[in-house]
Amino acid sequence: MDNTGKFKIETFPLSRISTYDIGQVGLSKHHLKALIELDVTEARKLIAQKRKLSKGISFNAWLIKCISEVVREYPLLHGIRKGKRKVIVFEDIDISIMIEREIQGKRVPLPYVIRRTNEKSITEIWKEIEDGKKQTIDNEGNYVLGEAKDEKLMKWYYMLPGFIRRTIWRGIIRNPFVTKQNMGTVMITSVGTVGRINGWVIPVSVHPVCFAVGSIIKKRSVIDNGTETREYLKMTVLVDHDVIDGAPAARALSKLIKMIESGYGLA
Repeated sequence: MDNTGKFKIETFPLSRISTYDIGQVGLSKHHLKALIELDVTEARKLIAQKRKLSKGISFNAWLIKCISEVVREYPLLHGIRKGKRKVIVFEDIDISIMIEREIQGKRVPLPYVIRRTNEKSITEIWKEIEDGKKQTIDNEGNYVLGEAKDEKLMKWYYMLPGFIRRTIWRGIIRNPFVTKQNMGTVMITSVGTVGRINGWVIPVSVHPVCFAVGSIIKKRSVIDNGTETREYLKMTVLVDHDVIDGAPAARALSKLIKMIESGYGLA
């Protein structure tokens, strides 16, 4: 007697194959993990005020700029190990983000690399994100948004056996220059934009430093001997322990917390 009941078989988009490969390779990285909570009440008020005057700003664009400034001040955060005793530290800060798009009837996150965020304003970052959301997706060559990819090369990649694809990824993350060219040096994934989660998400990443931005939660807090409702952002940070020690990484995160909670660049 067959007890399986009714079911259906779904085919996931090809873009999910590279996500699976990166997840497998990322497990070999020696990331330190920090779960932090940030008071973003004042920053969100200032952003709301600015949005009434201009559309060229968003919370995510501002957050990307804050992270870029911290990496600029503590460049070893996005350093990439080369060989046994060398670390390559780039001046330009290229940040990879995920933009949700519809492929084959399903909404999936696709990578987009914002180049030289250290030179761009919040408005320029915001506009680039908005342009990425509007980019046409015709084929596998568009599964990485922004820069044009070789369609034939992408089809060839998806046809390879899994162990070969993951060998290619291991080669990429061992070469700092290939890494920066293909996926940037910083990763920001905003899982809090697609659902409310009262907790932290711990991602797997192949980047030297990764920020997983969670939900914004309201709760009562003690402020100046009284209590009031404040907004708190959950964030998880992964830092490559092969490149940077815990103490300087902690100082960098302390700087980030101060910038975000003070509304850096918004006043």
